[in-house]
Amino acid sequence: MRARMIVLAACALAGLSGCGYNSLQRQDENVKGRWAEVVNQYQRRSDLIPNLVRTVKGFATQEQQVLIGVTEARARAVSIQATPEMLNDPAAFAKYQAAQGQLSQSLKSLFAVVEAYPQLKSDANFRDLQAQLEGTENRITVARGRYIDAVRDYNITVRSFPTNLTARLFDFQVKPNFSVANEQAIAAPPQVDFGSPAPGQAAPANSATPPQPASR
Repeated sequence: MRARMIVLAACALAGLSGCGYNSLQRQDENVKGRWAEVVNQYQRRSDLIPNLVRTVKGFATQEQQVLIGVTEARARAVSIQATPEMLNDPAAFAKYQAAQGQLSQSLKSLFAVVEAYPQLKSDANFRDLQAQLEGTENRITVARGRYIDAVRDYNITVRSFPTNLTARLFDFQVKPNFSVANEQAIAAPPQVDFGSPAPGQAAPANSATPPQPASR
């Protein structure tokens, strides 16, 4: 109580703007706006996935394991409600980030498998979905980058003196940020071996039954 009275007195002398209250409010709203961009792009990706799975299934019904993996990863991702309150809950934020990362990885595995199906790759609907997903992934990267920058600036303000006193008084907390520790692993394409033709043999041409991948 005494500490709060001291902070109040200090802010009264310096003014709220001098204590950084206005900066905290502005940066907090900026973080929320950037977060909304991230969630919007993740939602766009999620909306495209059912059509993608149906299209791939039409040409590669035997790839059930990969298709189920994408569907289950999407279900886990959409089951987590991305609310503004999550920005002050590191555990919930990490869970959301992990679910989205798993979905990204499952999509990479799916597109790697598609390489074994020339007829699917030439399908106009699949090409359109692939282009939309690639564009969405790019927008996710941009939105995440903007969020990371906004949180960094906000957290610096929250931790800096004298705005840290104002932050403590008005309950402005340090916000969690996207982890970059495993970004390289997530970005790396999965290793897929579709088998090599014997010496002197050409690779299989398009056929009614596409070759089954040796491993994924």
